[in-house]
Amino acid sequence: MSHSLNIDKLDLQIISEMSTDAGISYAELGKKLFVSGGTIHVRIKKLHEMGVIKGTRLQVNLRAIGYDVLAFIGIYLEKSSLYENVAKQLLKIPQIVRLNYTTGSYSMFAEIICRDSAELRKILQDDLQHIKGIERTETIISLEESFSRPVNVSEIQ
Repeated sequence: MSHSLNIDKLDLQIISEMSTDAGISYAELGKKLFVSGGTIHVRIKKLHEMGVIKGTRLQVNLRAIGYDVLAFIGIYLEKSSLYENVAKQLLKIPQIVRLNYTTGSYSMFAEIICRDSAELRKILQDDLQHIKGIERTETIISLEESFSRPVNVSEIQ
């Protein structure tokens, strides 16, 4: 894949470094990779244009600002052909931060972040259960996230 997109070793190093610290300056990253800050700027612009880099995100400790419940919701659809419509409806629920169309037991798998269990209950009862096409849901509450890490792209060939 990287060959068809014309991605070289430097591009992979940039992606790897910025996956760990997206706030690093181009000059600092250039020093670390032994190239100029201008080269880093040009490469990052190219990676954005190619759709390899889709943006940068601030990583927030959500519990520190009052979001105590992280849960996963397995969603069973009445028919798989309803996926797109259901996904559009789920997009309207801001607490759902990630949604995947899946194989296996569930048709869809959603990650949801709420302030507390009362907010989660409201979304499950008032929002999800009224979406046409959802047959039923199964909720899994995360007690602790052991780790979250970026993919080591330097090892992808």
